[in-house]
Amino acid sequence: MISEGGNAHLPLCVMICSIGPVDPFVRDQVAECVSCQCRLPCRFSPEMTTPAYAFDEKRQQYNSKLILRYLMDLNHRSLRFLAVTQLDLFVPILKYVFGLAQIEGQCAIISTYRLRPEYYGHAPNPALFMERVKKTALHELGHTMGLTHCRDRRCIMHSATTIEDTDVKRARFCPTCHEIFKWQLEQYVS
Repeated sequence: MISEGGNAHLPLCVMICSIGPVDPFVRDQVAECVSCQCRLPCRFSPEMTTPAYAFDEKRQQYNSKLILRYLMDLNHRSLRFLAVTQLDLFVPILKYVFGLAQIEGQCAIISTYRLRPEYYGHAPNPALFMERVKKTALHELGHTMGLTHCRDRRCIMHSATTIEDTDVKRARFCPTCHEIFKWQLEQYVS
């Protein structure tokens, strides 16, 4: 167990929440991946509404920094909080992002919007789509556990600025990142 401010004990789990409508199968697959790869149980939180406050009229996208800031202000009653959305996300200095997390922060958000092969003019490929979703979820969760970008292009923690970067990665941590993740997680166990 970990304590928050020394008062409340938080369950050693990852809370997963949809922001706007998300296919329950996608949410379930993210939970299964996190449970298997990170050895952390997952729980589901009720769906949140589409965040109108984060919509940028000019870009026709949602500002992921504003959403993350909103999530960080909530009491999640979990070790980590992972939001999944179909909204197209951006940060002000980039055209888009697949996800966003604060290093060693409690919250992360991922978007499925640009992970579907159809977005790039290809035929639907549910297996490829789910592989991309899982990689993105693990990557952002890794950031919340203190991991930064890895130089190993096959590691889940390698930076992914294009979909090709995502496709090259494996859906797991390299040995070094795995050890750091494990060590960070052990810091929360008492």
